[in-house]
Amino acid sequence: MTDSWATFGADLHLDLSTGRGLRAGLTEALREAARSGRLAAGTRLPSSRSLAVDLGIARNTVAEAYAELVAEGWLTARQGSGTRVAERARPRRTQAAAGAARARGPARRGPSYSLQPGSPDLSGFPRAAWLTAARRALTNAPNEAFGYAVDPRGRIELREALAGYLARARGVYADPERIVLCAGFVHGLTLLAGALRARRVREVAVEGYGLDIHRDLLAKAGLRTRPLGVDGDGARTGELGGRAGIGAVLLTPAHQFPTGAALTPARRAAAVDWARTTGGLILEDDYDGEFRYDRQPVGALQGLDPERVVYLGTASKSLAPGLRTGWMVVPAGLVEEVLAVKGLTDWTSSALEQLTLAEFITSGAYDRHVRGMRLRYRRRRDELVAAVGGRVGVSGIAAGLHAVLDLPEGVTERSVIQSGAWQDLALDGLSRHRHPEADLPPRAALVVGYGTPSDSAWAPTLAALSAVLP
Repeated sequence: MTDSWATFGADLHLDLSTGRGLRAGLTEALREAARSGRLAAGTRLPSSRSLAVDLGIARNTVAEAYAELVAEGWLTARQGSGTRVAERARPRRTQAAAGAARARGPARRGPSYSLQPGSPDLSGFPRAAWLTAARRALTNAPNEAFGYAVDPRGRIELREALAGYLARARGVYADPERIVLCAGFVHGLTLLAGALRARRVREVAVEGYGLDIHRDLLAKAGLRTRPLGVDGDGARTGELGGRAGIGAVLLTPAHQFPTGAALTPARRAAAVDWARTTGGLILEDDYDGEFRYDRQPVGALQGLDPERVVYLGTASKSLAPGLRTGWMVVPAGLVEEVLAVKGLTDWTSSALEQLTLAEFITSGAYDRHVRGMRLRYRRRRDELVAAVGGRVGVSGIAAGLHAVLDLPEGVTERSVIQSGAWQDLALDGLSRHRHPEADLPPRAALVVGYGTPSDSAWAPTLAALSAVLP
């Protein structure tokens, strides 16, 4: 008898070619499947009639095999519940695997508390509202949405929704035809790096403080990064005029990461003047543009010159990074070049997720969610300042999801981060985000992501931070 598949209950692959007789072969095959874990505990097996028909053997043969395994404890049989794999069955580890596990020691886990920046409070994801939007999107989705994507820019419904929202909330000139959907900022920057290389750009200016993953991505694309100075007014964009060979600059104008400064109007104008004069491009990372507390919202730089600025935004901070949804508003002359790098099809989030986000935005649910989260994060920021104020300097708190805590003279980032590790608290130092070639004054500070903990973890996380600060 050769391999067969059961057709009722769980699909069941059994090898009965043992030469020991049908019943013995079937019994051993089922026993080994349960012993090895291939049949998980609780799995319902096909009825004796169904399995007998599928294997082409007598029903009594299957019933006897089941009865023997029930007696041995491998299976259970209850009226109305059918025959199932017993809970006692567990995968058997080989001696080599067990030895390797002992050699590795106890399984490692992450810290109990984290204030590392870059993540929102994932427990705040609007599950109910998102489900409502998903149902509406699914109900109204055209049939072609379930097919292969044909427009590499992404679904027109989401691009139209984003165009309206970005124009209203961020001051972006956002024609839907110039919006390209992507799987987040890193994906968008990867596409832009490819387009820059195709334009024979070799150097990109970046802020002296920024994310190393972005610098590394540009470097892997063959682009050298050259740092600009950063101070309380944001990136020193006036330095661009003296840097020959730079073809683009990556900026976080609304909320410099990680220092928290907003780029001043004069420095915004200097960046745009440089781009117009040299033909260069400004890559604007608006990573947390929705969250402003103590100042008027700072509009996007892109509004000053849509033909020289590429605007990049994502749902990572406002909703959740797990959505893997971002967008670029691209100058008209760059759209086809970006699409050539992206390819002929839309490889970003699924069409249904795009339609759901479009519904979420157009229904007003996105605005309501952002306003609610803005209040939650502002309360956390105020509690953070109250807990640490007077002991360390606090800056960059007028917006966003993180703050910079300047340590007292003589206290090092390393010592505080190590103390945090002893408290099971993960912390980031400012120096981690410094460009290795940046000419910046020494500054010992922590970058505290107060948006990261869940509501239930916030109080103990804040207590752990207070315990490690000098």
